[in-house]
Amino acid sequence: MFNKAERSIIFLGYATFAISCTQQNKNMTDISAPVAKKIRKELVAHDEVRIDDYYWLNERDNKEVIAHLEQENAYYSQLTQHTKDSQEELFKEMKSRIKEDDSSVPYKRNGYWYVTRYETGKEYPIYSRFKGSLDAPEEIMFNGNEMATGHEYFNIGGISISPDNKLAAFGVDTVSRRQYTLRIKNLETGEIYDDTIDNTTGGSVWADDNRTLFYVKKDTVTLRADKILKHKLGTSSSSDIEVFHEQDETFGTYVYKTKSKKYIVIGSYSTLTSEFRTLRADEPDGEFKIFSPRERGLEYSIVHYKDAFYVLTNKDKATNFKLMRANEEDTSSEKWEEFIPHREDVLLEDIEIFKDYYVLSERENGLNRIKITRWDNSNVYYLPFDSETYTAYVSRNPEFDTDTLRFGYNSLTTPSSIIDFNMKTKGKEVKKEQEVLGGRFQKENYLEKRIWADAKDGAKIPMSIVYHKDTPLNRDTPILQYAYGSYGVTLDPNFSTVRLSLLDRGFVFALAHIRGGEYLGRPWYEDGKLLKKKNTFTDFIDCSRYLIEKGYTSPDHLYAMGGSAGGLLMGAVANMAPELYKGIVAQVPFVDVITTMFDDSIPLTTGEYDEWGNPNEREYYDYMKSYSPYDNVEAKAYPNMLVTTGLHDSQVQYFEPAKWVAKLRELKTDDNLLLFNINMDAGHGGASGRFEALRETAKEYAFLLDLEGKI
Repeated sequence: MFNKAERSIIFLGYATFAISCTQQNKNMTDISAPVAKKIRKELVAHDEVRIDDYYWLNERDNKEVIAHLEQENAYYSQLTQHTKDSQEELFKEMKSRIKEDDSSVPYKRNGYWYVTRYETGKEYPIYSRFKGSLDAPEEIMFNGNEMATGHEYFNIGGISISPDNKLAAFGVDTVSRRQYTLRIKNLETGEIYDDTIDNTTGGSVWADDNRTLFYVKKDTVTLRADKILKHKLGTSSSSDIEVFHEQDETFGTYVYKTKSKKYIVIGSYSTLTSEFRTLRADEPDGEFKIFSPRERGLEYSIVHYKDAFYVLTNKDKATNFKLMRANEEDTSSEKWEEFIPHREDVLLEDIEIFKDYYVLSERENGLNRIKITRWDNSNVYYLPFDSETYTAYVSRNPEFDTDTLRFGYNSLTTPSSIIDFNMKTKGKEVKKEQEVLGGRFQKENYLEKRIWADAKDGAKIPMSIVYHKDTPLNRDTPILQYAYGSYGVTLDPNFSTVRLSLLDRGFVFALAHIRGGEYLGRPWYEDGKLLKKKNTFTDFIDCSRYLIEKGYTSPDHLYAMGGSAGGLLMGAVANMAPELYKGIVAQVPFVDVITTMFDDSIPLTTGEYDEWGNPNEREYYDYMKSYSPYDNVEAKAYPNMLVTTGLHDSQVQYFEPAKWVAKLRELKTDDNLLLFNINMDAGHGGASGRFEALRETAKEYAFLLDLEGKI
């Protein structure tokens, strides 16, 4: 790969366009956009030939590819030069709201209190702990600021403490491709052992002997998590023993320890199917036992309590999931007994186990619910929440023998709180409220509500919206409409200090809960995948039309934003209804659906067949082709667009948006902006620093504000 200096040399040597103007203005009409060369590539499938003239851009190590990306960055820089001061103002404003010397709420685990904290002016977290009491001396385990020295990107993840509290396994990624090097540190002496394991997920699990570590290895090409290995402390990783290999290319694997600490569990997963294997944590050299063999379409997850496992599953067509019980001596699915039945109108999302209670995370009519039950059923109740635009979730609860449930709460107008709730007395203590610095934020200055749009097929699509009380809702009101809509991922309406920079400048933020997520239960997801995927796109468009028809805004002031699979959404709506939007921001967009789904060497591809379909089958090929953004670019007018990516992205490869932008530049008939900004040092999640990531958001906001004439 190329470093910054090399990239500069490459750019100077291969640049093919010149920027002639010396004084910038908002139109920038005298600057030529980069033009990618065309190399004809024939892609044959199902007796059909697709021509991809920009296929060559997938050559990451090709100097001409790097030069082209550098040209795009230079073009972006020139056309946004007049917004640089505003970007800096936005960055400083967003940063000023964040408490720099912040720390997490301490949690107790195995006799220690653990804290993650930040220091003023520093980008990375410090992980520390206190033995027995928070009054004990602080023990700094990892200082991310020191460890990140010399790296453009840095991320530490998967910290795993040994049962005797003496050792910590941890993963480090300095490239941003989610390939972590696993290391082990002696927390008593500070020594980092020679044990080095490359190409892992970063996470690991200790056996009870304090010297056996189970971890996940990735395929070096596809980056699929496909193997579980066993490492003995002080030995070379070359002698590690493979304990499980997930042979099915549509599955991934992971490993964890049950909250009861009795079992180490290997999980295998695809979009539609689950399978688990268990091993007693005190028998690290034993054999893993299959919990219940995989059955196509059967999803389940397991937690352990006393002599049983509790199984959250869709067995027996329980679309919204139910809870079943399995004796730990015989865990095959035919022996599972129903514990909590399936409900048509309630999605059962998760379960948290305590000694005297179990806690269910549910979703009804889109809203989070937390249900608390004593094991003897002597006390059953829900935590009360009143708003329609809130997020409530069960937080980290590692302690088993406790009456305290820790949960989190926030809403579009309410900063986040971490709350300790006594399940026995029903008393609660707010352990931390998110501080919004700067002296300007007052909750009562903002309004939030939920509205429902009509989909073309009659479905009702919810939207959560928030805006400043002084912002009028009319055809001149700028609205940023955001959505994701894939994999059953639900984006709940949460508070954002960053978003205030838009709200305070007169923008409305509208979060569209479209099909493809699970906001309205599992059927809401099923109606937005595979051969029903277009519902995701038309739902978003119907939400936009609703906002326009009801007089909330107009096409001259409506903007759309989405990332990753939400970037696919942006590409689709840009093709299907470009006339509705003044501008679109597509973050790390997945836009070349067919080519990517045909290429099983690309990370994640084989595991995606249950989400998008397998293009090797003609029915799915034809359907994908009908909506794939790259394949459907036409000679017509498109909205103003900002597209972002990271060169090292392992989730959506950089060349998808690069090809898409090149094709848009070739075919679009308008004079609207088309900007492409590539982070040459980062991957799917962008910059790694706590504050540096805000600069990327500032770029996006400046793009929107500039189009709205607010810069």
